[in-house]
Amino acid sequence: MIECETPQDECGVRDALDRLGDKWSVYVVVELSPGTKRFKELQRAIPGNISQRMLTLTVRRLERDGLVKRTVYPTVPPKVEYELTELGRSLTHLVKALADWSIAHRPAIAASRAAWDAAHADGAHADGAHADGA
Repeated sequence: MIECETPQDECGVRDALDRLGDKWSVYVVVELSPGTKRFKELQRAIPGNISQRMLTLTVRRLERDGLVKRTVYPTVPPKVEYELTELGRSLTHLVKALADWSIAHRPAIAASRAAWDAAHADGAHADGAHADGA
């Protein structure tokens, strides 16, 4: 599926998955997709009560990766705005496709989980562990 120069080369896939697979980055991309937001607007828009510290770390990582642009205006207090860069905007159709897929397949996934749980009612977990620690 993915062809890289060498077997050890990950083609940057791991970096991208690590960034977009964390709990908050996709929310930030989604919330910035319509346009610029100030820090508190962004924080309020993200579901799950993201802390100020975690949002700061998340936008810094996205800024470092070139996905988010941070603009500070010389006012008192300083006004800070965040927006997606062109690179960040190029991600939005992928995030939307993933969200659409997840919505379309949610019932099938829920049914599969219920069937698996019923078939493994002996306490086994999906990760191979048993509820009793064995």
